[in-house]
Amino acid sequence: MPPEFAVFLGEMIRNPGEVRAIAPSSSGAARLITAGLEAVRGPIVEIGAGTGAFTRAILARGIAPERLTIFELNPRFCTDLREKFPGVRVLDRPAEDIAEAGLSEVGAVVSGVPVLAKPALQRAVVGRAFRVMAQDGFFTQITYANSSPVTPEMQAELGLVSVKRGTVWANLPPARIFEYRRKPA
Repeated sequence: MPPEFAVFLGEMIRNPGEVRAIAPSSSGAARLITAGLEAVRGPIVEIGAGTGAFTRAILARGIAPERLTIFELNPRFCTDLREKFPGVRVLDRPAEDIAEAGLSEVGAVVSGVPVLAKPALQRAVVGRAFRVMAQDGFFTQITYANSSPVTPEMQAELGLVSVKRGTVWANLPPARIFEYRRKPA
């Protein structure tokens, strides 16, 4: 068993309320959710980094570690992320605190938190992220559902539009990646 999977499994068993996925995201999901980051200006935020599958893909796209801020609630994952990815800012805080983290003109948010189907969380996470995001910034989200985890009603409330980037069948479970941007004026 690979060490990252063993850590993931251990944390999933110890903290089932925090670790909601059943396995770390695949490299295919990581490539799809991070597509286009190499063209982004400004800071990049990752929410729910877990064992770092998306973090690794973000940095592989040439993003300087100093541009990346991670919000992760699991203390073990935070410790491991700091060790594996020197220079990346790892915050042991909820994503709802994005506005209080001193970030502005964020170019992109990559979210591995699969719990955005609740309206209150959508407002708190997605809505607040767009408050600190650059005008052309985007938010990418992984989901295991067939449809967007941010409902059309919530997208309208937040002034967003979504595009399904694709499905990664080789992920456990199969994952869909959605991208959200501000509605054109």
